[in-house]
Amino acid sequence: MDTVAVLLEEPMRLSLARLDLAEPGEADVVVDVAFSGISTGTERLLWSGRMPPFPGLGYPLVPGYESVGTVVAAGPGSGRRVGETVFVPGSNGFVGARGLFGGAARRIVARGARVLPIDPALGEEGVLLALAATARHAYPDPAWQPELIVGHGVLGRLLARLGVAHGAAPTVWETNPARRDGAMGYTVVHPDEDRGGPYRAICDVSGDSTILDTLIARLAPQGEIVLAGFYADRLAFTFPPAFMREARIRIAAEWKPADLVAVSQLVGSGRLSLAGLITHHATADRAAEAYETAFTDPACLKMVLDWRGVS
Repeated sequence: MDTVAVLLEEPMRLSLARLDLAEPGEADVVVDVAFSGISTGTERLLWSGRMPPFPGLGYPLVPGYESVGTVVAAGPGSGRRVGETVFVPGSNGFVGARGLFGGAARRIVARGARVLPIDPALGEEGVLLALAATARHAYPDPAWQPELIVGHGVLGRLLARLGVAHGAAPTVWETNPARRDGAMGYTVVHPDEDRGGPYRAICDVSGDSTILDTLIARLAPQGEIVLAGFYADRLAFTFPPAFMREARIRIAAEWKPADLVAVSQLVGSGRLSLAGLITHHATADRAAEAYETAFTDPACLKMVLDWRGVS
């Protein structure tokens, strides 16, 4: 088997390529992808070449960890069945390319245990489940939700919507006027205009490596700052203000399967909406343009590639 995939040959050099697929095993599924999302965090760093070293990272690679498609073959030990619509958080089943992420391809081989059956009615919005799970991983306890969220991109909006779903009413900071709309049960302000606080729980998803001093100044005594973005540069802060507040700083890393299941249930119950977060679309044959738009256009919250016309 082979597939057409987005291939990052090296930083700033991206194309569509035909790659051979690894032979699926008894625990694997083969998925024909309909839609994949482009991450403006980790994938931007991969595209620009600024991603810090990670085990398994290198070029050429297939990016993407936000894919939705249909199971077209299922091994007897996969736990899945042909015809299911599934969310796929990536794949490493490529020959001749690294699949540290591996979701941006027309056909994917993946472990059946890794894919999640979803309602076909979700359509392209299913690609957002990875970011929703990331948001939930930052605050898995419904009783402890962020009071301040920094950044009103897709991840910030999902954090705020999850907070509202659990009875909170967070404040969101956003410096870009074009991104201050779309609030659903919470408030979005420029940081200079915020008269709230001090805050017990602050979640930063801005990716701004210089922001810690600003956040510590707005933190309540014994409050917590959660870093849920991704930071390519060194983070530092001035110690005395953090000392006086007994500040806690926590890093929220990659979501876990339980997070994905939890947000899928919230979406299915109607408590968490994924509407209005996808702003841009492109057919997969225009992937190079789509990735550049996703990474350079501030009006682009989420770009989705449509693979259905690719053979």
